[in-house]
Amino acid sequence: MWRAIASNALTLLIVALVMVAGAIAWGKAQFTAQGPLDSAICLRVAPGSTMTRVSKQLEGLDAVSSGMIFRLGADYTEKVSQLKAGAFLVPENASMEEIIDIVTRGGASTCGTEVVYRIGVTRTDVLVRELDPVTQSYMKVAEYFPDVTGNDATEVPEKYTQVRGANDTRYRISVAEGTTVWRIVESLKGVDFLTGSIEESEMPPEGTLAPDSYEVSVASDVDDLIARMTEAQTQRVADVWAQRADDLPISTPQEALVLASIIEKETGVPNERRQVASVFVNRLNQGMRLQTDPTVVYGVTNGNGVLGRGLRQSELQSKSPYNTYVVEGLPPGPIANPGLASLQAAVDPDETPYIFFVADGTGGHAFAVSLADHNANVAKWRDIEAQRTSQ
Repeated sequence: MWRAIASNALTLLIVALVMVAGAIAWGKAQFTAQGPLDSAICLRVAPGSTMTRVSKQLEGLDAVSSGMIFRLGADYTEKVSQLKAGAFLVPENASMEEIIDIVTRGGASTCGTEVVYRIGVTRTDVLVRELDPVTQSYMKVAEYFPDVTGNDATEVPEKYTQVRGANDTRYRISVAEGTTVWRIVESLKGVDFLTGSIEESEMPPEGTLAPDSYEVSVASDVDDLIARMTEAQTQRVADVWAQRADDLPISTPQEALVLASIIEKETGVPNERRQVASVFVNRLNQGMRLQTDPTVVYGVTNGNGVLGRGLRQSELQSKSPYNTYVVEGLPPGPIANPGLASLQAAVDPDETPYIFFVADGTGGHAFAVSLADHNANVAKWRDIEAQRTSQ
């Protein structure tokens, strides 16, 4: 009798163990399997949240098949205590394992609201935008112009005030190619989510700040941001100089930076940069003066603001070191902060016979080898200008 009882008990124990093992295997399969999400979502995890609260959010969003398995998986992988606050992009069909990794790995929020402080050549604006998790493209929800030099300030929208202190709001400083150091520094003075200040004596040299998009956090120090920009530009110049073409009429990385800044100010058309570079390289090789208006403008303004009018004959005939109609070779320094593409064009120009170019009315330029052809292109451009003026 006791033998039968022991045998039955052993059988029941084996069955129970098999069932437990099967349940564990099933739960693990559910934990790692594709999830039920049919499109990406933005999951917001509030400060102080727990895995239990997050699991209920996910269940409500139909992002997981079982909140209990999600919690058990987080506990089993020892990630319960690693939950981060923020807004996280959860892709379509993400498994519970993948979601736990997303909300515990740390770093900046990957979706939600973003404030972009955009520093342009002539004006600065603040853009509030939100990421559409499905298309993964940003949609503008608010915009205003802060009270900085060159701007007509507009009222701060309520949406900006709402997101300004939210824990999942991301912040970005975007600097356009062709801006001057003065323009960048003056604009940064109006950023209300940065700390610190830049003294006049601490102004970086012209051309040394890399135009780019920089993610920052609330209360980041402006000096640290300037240091990032400087480091990025220094590295870019070094990298392109190491890959320069042979037989260039420039002999130092600084001269490449100067030439790149002129190219940047002469054209905003990407596929023209190397052609424009070829014109200046050909002129330098032939001992011709560069004769480029942007350098003269910089000599007048010193990079502080926009000239806002045409150049006067007295300015075109001045003895300014930046007047390339008078002085030979490159000006003494950069006239703006060039982007990477212009730096690359300066050290690897197209091989062309061109020594002239003028605007063609499309936003680009007409290039020429001979003065006669150039004069014909100039006449066409003046006709276009006259037609526009008469309209």
